[in-house]
Amino acid sequence: MSSRIDRGRTAITRLPEYASADREALDRLLDEQIMGHVGLVRPDGYPVVLPTAIARDGGRLLLHGSTGSPWMRAAASGAPVCVQVTAADAIIVARSAFESSLRYRSAVLFGVCESLDGEQKQAALDVLTEHLIPGRTREVRRPTAKELAATLVLALPIAEWSLKISDGWSEDPESDIAGDAWAGVLPIVTGYGEPVAAPDLRPGIAVPASVRQLAR
Repeated sequence: MSSRIDRGRTAITRLPEYASADREALDRLLDEQIMGHVGLVRPDGYPVVLPTAIARDGGRLLLHGSTGSPWMRAAASGAPVCVQVTAADAIIVARSAFESSLRYRSAVLFGVCESLDGEQKQAALDVLTEHLIPGRTREVRRPTAKELAATLVLALPIAEWSLKISDGWSEDPESDIAGDAWAGVLPIVTGYGEPVAAPDLRPGIAVPASVRQLAR
C-alpha cells in the first residue's frame, strides 16, 4: 500500500536498496515515535531544523507549538516543510569499524501544513496527548480558552514521503570473516523508568493509571 508521490525530493539515491514504499511500515514508525524534526526556511531566509512532538492522526501528522514560535507561524502561513522521523533499532557490529553501522527506520515527509482551529484543534490536541500518554486526557482538566489561543496546531498530510529501512547484517569482506573479530547485532531497547513525582506535588496524590501503565 503506498500513497507516495514519485518526485525527485522523495527519491533515495544513497543506498537505494533500503528504500521502502510500504505505507503500513511508515505508519508503524510514526506511531512508535513521539518526536520528529521539522525543517523549513523562515520568512527571513534562515533555515531551521527543530525537534517537536508528533502524532499520526490517520492520514496526517500533527504538530503543535506556541503562537510565539517563528517556525510554527511560518509553517502555519504555508511555508513548505519537511519532517524527519527516525528509529534506531540496533547497532550492527561488524568485524571492522568501517563496516559497522546501524539498523534503523527513517522517514522524511514533505508538504504544506494546515492550521487547525475550533473543534478540530481541540481534537488534535487530544490525539497528541493520548499519543504521548494513553488515557491521560481523562485524568486532566480541559484546556482553557487562553491556553488554546496561545497554541498553534498544524496538520501535515502524509502524501509525499520517503522511507528508508536498514535491517540487515554487516557486509564484511572474506578476509575479515576469516579473522577472530566478533560480528553480530546489538539491539537498542528503550523503555520508561519509575515515575518521579514533581517536587511541589501535594501529599496523597497517587501516580495516575495512565502513567502507571507506561511505567510497566
